[in-house]
Amino acid sequence: MRSLPLPLALTARLTPVAVLACAGWAMSSGPATPSADAHRSAQGTPTRSASAPSSTAASKSYDTAPTPCTSVPVATLKSLVPGAKTAGKEIPSTDTALRRTCSWNALQGYDYRWLDVSFEVTGSEQDAKKEYEQRVTEKSGGGAVPELGDTAYSIVNLTTEDKQETREGVVLARVSNALVIVTYNGSDFETKKAPSTDEINKGAIKAAKSAVAALQGGGSG
Repeated sequence: MRSLPLPLALTARLTPVAVLACAGWAMSSGPATPSADAHRSAQGTPTRSASAPSSTAASKSYDTAPTPCTSVPVATLKSLVPGAKTAGKEIPSTDTALRRTCSWNALQGYDYRWLDVSFEVTGSEQDAKKEYEQRVTEKSGGGAVPELGDTAYSIVNLTTEDKQETREGVVLARVSNALVIVTYNGSDFETKKAPSTDEINKGAIKAAKSAVAALQGGGSG
């Protein structure tokens, strides 16, 4: 198989730590800016509050972010990112209790796929609602995802660089005081075309459903 030079955007994605050091925690709509330098590395366990909060206490269900690299079942990973190491790679972070991200990527033949799953725990449900609404506003043009967490939103964008198309889908879901952010993209280096909007959107939503189930149940869904 002949060796093909990667477009600049995709080359950047193959060095995620360096890219994430320059990127903000905000969701990405382009393949060269995965969502966040707030990606985290150490393990955490989601915990539900033992009793309902009092009327004066902030509503909160989660104290720590769960382990992101076990949040998506192996079968799902193999279908979304063929050829990737299913163990994934957790992104180093400075606050592992509150924000954690795992990444999977692979180039199989001429087909490239990338998947990020991130968890972010806020101080209260109100904080999570505010953050969710702000990010949805910044990423206008998508649509609601029914029956996913307390509320969820997805958007798909197409970018072209050096005549190479890349299509990326982002799903943002809120569950109580936690946010789940999934980024999924792909390119075909032979045809220079991107996968269809439907394929990328459905793949991102499928991964998001597993991640939300992992957050709620403490394991992969």
